[in-house]
Amino acid sequence: MSSTLFRTKNVEQSIQDTEEPEHALKKSLSALDLTVFGVGVIIGTGIFVLTGTAAKNTAGPAVSLSFVIAGAVCALAALCYAEFASTVPVAGSAYTFSYASLGELPAWIIGWDLVLELALGTAVVAVGWSGYIHSLLDNWGWHLPEALGGRDGATGFGFDILAAALVLLLTAILVVGMKVSARVTSVVVGIKVAVVLIVIIAGAFFVKGANYDPFIPEEQPVAAGGSLKAPLVQLIFGWAPSHFGVMGIFTAASVVFFAFIGFDVVATAAEETRNPQRDVPRGILGSLVICTALYVAVSIVVTGMQKYSSLSVEAPLADAFKATGHPWFAGLISFGAAVGLTTVCMILLLGQSRVFFAMSRDGLLPRFFSQTHPKYRTPYRSTILLGVVIAIVAGFTSLSELAELVNIGTLFAFAIVALSVIILRRTRPDLPRAFRTPLVPLVPVLSVLASLWLMLNLPAETWLRFAVWMLIGFVVYFLYGRSHSRLAPRGHPPAGEGPRPPA
Repeated sequence: MSSTLFRTKNVEQSIQDTEEPEHALKKSLSALDLTVFGVGVIIGTGIFVLTGTAAKNTAGPAVSLSFVIAGAVCALAALCYAEFASTVPVAGSAYTFSYASLGELPAWIIGWDLVLELALGTAVVAVGWSGYIHSLLDNWGWHLPEALGGRDGATGFGFDILAAALVLLLTAILVVGMKVSARVTSVVVGIKVAVVLIVIIAGAFFVKGANYDPFIPEEQPVAAGGSLKAPLVQLIFGWAPSHFGVMGIFTAASVVFFAFIGFDVVATAAEETRNPQRDVPRGILGSLVICTALYVAVSIVVTGMQKYSSLSVEAPLADAFKATGHPWFAGLISFGAAVGLTTVCMILLLGQSRVFFAMSRDGLLPRFFSQTHPKYRTPYRSTILLGVVIAIVAGFTSLSELAELVNIGTLFAFAIVALSVIILRRTRPDLPRAFRTPLVPLVPVLSVLASLWLMLNLPAETWLRFAVWMLIGFVVYFLYGRSHSRLAPRGHPPAGEGPRPPA
């Protein structure tokens, strides 16, 4: 049984599957397209919201260091993603990488994890986008009925029509083609980055040095109660969570990590890239460097404009400009946030559909969903299915409390990819690698440890929810995926496939 659970799909077969006419994706993306995708998905809610939350509650002005730490954790993972994406340029990202190195069951686990992460991420962002649009409409004197704004009206019914409409519109764009999606993203990302740069440049004129004192506020321990909302690190090691101090910086890093989620989605587009061996590593690393620099600059400016203890949690950047007597910038920031969240939502939906498509092509999910459109060469069936489901979820559900579940799913994927790099280096040293992760196994090991550390700083309640989702995944795999896999003995496994070779 263990041989079937850990059977691997070799790299050559994974690449060969991308050439099947009915399951082939169109190659149209360049390194610039991928970098734009990365910047488009990374810069979103985090830069406009999480800066204030982390500064006010856990890190103070030192939140800029929290962004550096979170960026460093992502950089370690990005180096591993870059090697895998250039070696195995196939849709599916961490799922595909795991299938080639760890085996089918680990691949299913990571794929199931990514389905949750990207679906919730898309829905959360769509709801956040709707909130900004509602705010702008209210400023212009246009008011949607409460029942269509995701709010509980007099009838007790609420459906966020704007969030659902956004997801459906982006679904249609993704079905039409990747190049169209890239063009739309390029325009929107240009607007978003321009707004961020305006915030940094304009805000720098209102910075007061006194607001940085103290840069690392004195630690304020919280009474340890062992509740489910306590970080798991407290339950395991007995360390009480704290506001501020050095530990507050690390706690904030686990919070602002949400702002970096998305660069790994670039790897899901490897199969649709003209020269993936060269362009995917450039897209992953380039977008991460650009976004980390912007995040650090924004956090330094906003905590210099207004005392960290006075920052708004809901809209820190906009309210900081209001506090300095420049409310016009607040409207500009709201506009930039609304525009920016559009690309975040689209690229998360893109990654979601590609992971689902890859799992379907391998038979772990119904093969019906791996058929590509005869004209656009996009996985239209999986895209439409997921788009409709996520639109319904975004319309009916407030998902702000589940954002941490997206974090734990992403960090889990980072750890798996890092382990996969080490394993594939050992089992397949012969593979051509256009990009090689430096200092293997040191960098992958550091990536695993850093990801686990941030995971431990998430609430224990998040771990329980994650465990429930994984349990459901095991049930689905053993009832359907294991027997319908293309590597299943009673199927027709490709030549050369078999159990995972011993390490």
